Amino acid sequence: MDREAQAGARAPAYAAVAGVVLSVLVTVTIGLLGPSAVVPALPGPGGPPFSLGVRPPAHLVIGLEVAAIVLGALGLGAGLLAARRGRLPDPRLLVAGGCLAAAVLAFLPPSGSADHLNYAAYGRMAVLGLDPYATGAAALSGDPVADAVERPWREEPSLYGPVATAGQWLAGAIGGDSVRLIVFVLALVNAAAFAGTALLLHRWAGRDRRRQVRAALLWAANPLVIYQLVAGMHVDTLAVAFVVAALAAHARSRRWAAGVLLGLGIAVKVTAGLVALGPAWALRRSPARLAVVAGAATVTVVVAYLLAGPHSLDQVLYASRSVSLATPWHLVKRGLQAAFGPGAYQAWIQYGSYLVLAGLAAVLLRALRDRHLPPGPADAAGRPAARPAARPARLGTAGRETAGGEMAGRETAGGEMAGREAAFVAVAVVAAWLFATPYALPWYDGLLFALLAMVPASALDGFAAARLAVLSLAYLPARQEQQPRELAEWLVNVVRAQVVPSILLALTIALVWWALRAGAAPGSTRRGSAAPRR
Repeated sequence: MDREAQAGARAPAYAAVAGVVLSVLVTVTIGLLGPSAVVPALPGPGGPPFSLGVRPPAHLVIGLEVAAIVLGALGLGAGLLAARRGRLPDPRLLVAGGCLAAAVLAFLPPSGSADHLNYAAYGRMAVLGLDPYATGAAALSGDPVADAVERPWREEPSLYGPVATAGQWLAGAIGGDSVRLIVFVLALVNAAAFAGTALLLHRWAGRDRRRQVRAALLWAANPLVIYQLVAGMHVDTLAVAFVVAALAAHARSRRWAAGVLLGLGIAVKVTAGLVALGPAWALRRSPARLAVVAGAATVTVVVAYLLAGPHSLDQVLYASRSVSLATPWHLVKRGLQAAFGPGAYQAWIQYGSYLVLAGLAAVLLRALRDRHLPPGPADAAGRPAARPAARPARLGTAGRETAGGEMAGRETAGGEMAGREAAFVAVAVVAAWLFATPYALPWYDGLLFALLAMVPASALDGFAAARLAVLSLAYLPARQEQQPRELAEWLVNVVRAQVVPSILLALTIALVWWALRAGAAPGSTRRGSAAPRR
């Protein structure tokens, strides 16, 4: 290969490094500048989170947000392309860099939304003996923490799970009446969850350098995930950490641990329960093992929600019937209103979304799992038989294979295969949910990126990156105070309510088209055959 060709092959790698680094630096800059239209003020005595407090103008910081998202999307796309071409940086540097960015951002004010102010208020309410699931911050009028919550969220009770509320209570107990200190404690927990997930995904990738790099690009060094989940400090990060740990425990045949971790993830945010369908499907032929995982998860969830009280699911049930402006279902709702008159049409949209979810999950699963999982030998009835062990058996003291070691090797290989299958199912279901749900916010997509890091590369990587970039642009920023009126109206009424839903609709149609073609391609529906894999 001549020098010109080599330079062309390296171009995506250079673009990836530039895009990722610049995007993260811009994200750090937004927080470092201090309170602004995209960074809520944090009342309380001095200390972390720190900022320069320069009070930058709204147009500047919103422009910086646009730059962070666009640069991040370009960098992520170029990085995934470079990884597929074999231009691989040291994955340990990517993981270390992502964890360092998370640590730095933990000491800066959160940006992009004001959800962390709600978290602080719910923790304060729990410390003072109020039920955050039954009352909003307005119930603590005059309290410095509750008064920091922005409109229109002051009346809203918590919709987060008991484990999330427990973390908020701990932060409230440490921080007292200082919003700044409570948010800092929550930011440290969030950064730790992000870093823990990065390390788990790196270990999941094994010794395959290409898989390690891709896993780091999708999570630890993903500038869009850093922008939404770390700088935005959303509770979704903790839920992701639990369910990724659950899948890792499931792959190692640690059934009780997998069930408890799944339950903890659901008890942070109920939508994390979609991941449980992965282990359930992988263990469908092993009722006893399935009962252990399901039982441990169920007990964990039930105990957590019983301790949280009778109102702990009220807001979740309400949110499940909502339609957010940036989803394609907003266009459907407008169409129904134009055709049949005013109304919310909640039931129609909800049932329609279930149908789309089920159909999309089926075609995605066929396109992903069957193309990558190695086929097992078929029995006389055409059913897949047990798969052979992938690892050598354990050696005894004399260097001979022991019977116990051989059984352990087979069980380990079976657990790894079940873990891979569980990850494929979880990816298909979560991706289908995100593209089909009537109510979505950009930080929800962090769960999909963590799961994608656990399966081989596919076109779904690109669809996920495009979706998160577009949805992130729809919420610039995800708060309403201190916005220039004309700019805010244009961002909400044009970008969020018209442009983005149309783009996401086109993206969803393209995803279905790809999944149908990929699932119908030769070699994608093999059962018990040795057809070549692409």
